[in-house]
This record gives sequence, C-alpha cells and structure tokens, in this order.
Amino acid sequence: MILATMLYRASHLAIGVVGVAQRHRDQPVQYAGVVTAVGLSVLVYGTALRRGWFVRRQVWADVLVCGCLLPFALWAWGGAREPATLGWAMILGGSASAAAAVALDRVRVLAAVALLVATHAVGYQAVGASPAVVVGHLNSLLSSAVMAWVFWWYLRRQGRLLDDANARALSAEAHRARYAERLEHHRALHDTVLATLTTLSSGGIDANAPEVRERCAREAAYLRRLVQQTSDELPHREIGTALEEVVRAAEGLRLKVTARYHALPQVPTEVATALADAAGEALNNVRRHAGTGHAFLTATGGPPDGDDGGAGARVVVTVVDRGPGFDPERYTPGLGLRRSVHDRMAEIGGHAAVDTAPGEGVRVELRWPK
Repeated sequence: MILATMLYRASHLAIGVVGVAQRHRDQPVQYAGVVTAVGLSVLVYGTALRRGWFVRRQVWADVLVCGCLLPFALWAWGGAREPATLGWAMILGGSASAAAAVALDRVRVLAAVALLVATHAVGYQAVGASPAVVVGHLNSLLSSAVMAWVFWWYLRRQGRLLDDANARALSAEAHRARYAERLEHHRALHDTVLATLTTLSSGGIDANAPEVRERCAREAAYLRRLVQQTSDELPHREIGTALEEVVRAAEGLRLKVTARYHALPQVPTEVATALADAAGEALNNVRRHAGTGHAFLTATGGPPDGDDGGAGARVVVTVVDRGPGFDPERYTPGLGLRRSVHDRMAEIGGHAAVDTAPGEGVRVELRWPK
C-alpha cells in the first residue's frame, strides 16, 4: 500500500511539473508549490519506506498542506484564477485522501476526507469552475479514498486468513510430530521392556541371572530417560555397533545368535538405528515363536543395486531361524512385525521382506535403500 499510494502521488506530481512548466513559467509561486509538494511527498513516503509504515503526523501534514493549503496559496499568490491553472494542485487531494485512508483510523479518515471535500469545493468555486467539474473532481477524491481503504481492508483480511491457515498448519504439524514421537516410544517399549517382561512372565529364564539383571537395568535406564526428556535426537551410531547391541540384548534373554558382518558402510544415524531396531524385533520373534533358541544374523554392505561401485551404499540385514515357519497366506502380521519392522524400514526409505513356509523356518530381510 505504501508503494501503491506513492506511485499514485508520483503520477500527480508529474502532472504538476508538466503543467507548471507549460502554463506558469513566469510564476515563481507555482514552482514553489511544486517544490513544496515534492518535498513533503519525499518526507512522507521516504519515511514510510524506511520505517515500514506511515507516520500519522506526516500524513496529516500532507493532507493539510498539499490537499488544503496549496490550492488557496496558488489562488492567492500564484495567479491561479481559472480551473485549468489550479487543476494540478487540486488533483494532489486524491493521492492525499488515498494515503489518509490507509494510514489513519476510520474516524480520522472521515475527518480528513471531509476536510478535503470542503476545501476543494470552496477552491473550485473561487475560480469559477462549473458544477460538472466540481462534482467530477469531488467524486474522484472520494473514490480515491474509498478504493484505497477497500484494498487495504482486503489485504489485511487476506493476511489474517493466511495467518490463521499457517497457525492451523503449524498446530497440525506439531500434533503429527507428537504422534510420531509417541509411536517411536511405543515401538521402543515393545521391542525392549515388553519383550523382557513377556520372557520373564513365561518363566523360560531365571530372573536372577546376571545377564537378565543387566538387561533389566539397561531398560530401566531407558525408561528413566524416556520420562525425563522428549527429544528424539540420537547420538551418532555405527551400524555394526548398533547391531551388536541388539544381538547382546537378545543373548541376554537366552537366545543364541550367530552374527556375521561384512563390509558395512557408513550410513546416517537414523538408518543405523532403524535397521538395528527392526533386526532386534526380528530376533525377539525368533525367541518367542521359533522354538529353536538359535538365530542367525547377517549384515552385508556394498554398492546400490545396478551400481558398479559408485557413490552411495547398500545395506542388507537378514535374520534367519530354523523353526517351524508358518503359512504367510493364513498369517496376519502382528504389532511387532508391522510397526517395529515394516514401518520402521519404510520410514527410512528401506524395505522389509519375510520369506517363510511351513517347516522351512523364517527369513527376514531388511534392505536399505529400498
């Protein structure tokens, strides 16, 4: 709105400069009027651009000087005795009313426009303007104020709507972030604390065994951190270290794990964490369902599929057991397999696949990238 009203004023000043140069070369008061109008316009709009909005005192000065006093000064001392010689100063009232409409509050806008209408009607009467000229000019003056006010009202309304939409979007994003954080905590609890409690409740291991007590202590510490902080920031983790942690945790619950690693690459922390957590849940499933007490974990790295060794890396982690297996057509994936394995891999751009058949054991393959 500053730029729009400034360009409106610039068009009026251009008319004034041309008009004075053509009609009033011998009238120094006319030139002084142009210089006054230009100087006040530079003050009003220069300050507005520098500060980001209009200064109300300066807008009132513009209305009073350019809109009201200048036409009478030209009539009294500048030789303006007919409408054509006074017209360039009169049109400045239109841009003065437009600036007032956006810079002043509603009551003061009405007062400024009423003052401009009254003084311009008197001014045109003083130079003998016809009723058509007076009515047309006053209509232009009022229209300038009304259109500027409507544009300004519309922009503010659209700004409020945009602010409301942004606030709703931020609220929805915060809600999604909180849900994602809760979901990640639920997955971690399912894969650690719940797995330990389930094993203890089944009576399959000695709760007083040192390795079981050590695991319970680790998971109690995890629960304590979970209560005390909500940040999901993770320390940097090597993929081999992350996998070894879940292997040791599984062995602490009396599952024998044969683990092999080969050429593991550097991967982002979130990828290492997701692969390790998904592998940990696969080992939990072996312990709970396979009935063999023995699992095989293999992790290998290499170039992406179809690549001869260029940029990037591929990681494949497999967890295999030699248990009874199951019929995939008749099996509905449970919470652990669905959320802790498939969903985790999908979130990092990876893929999880389960290969099994009755009597053939189960092979879970975790691949990143997909």
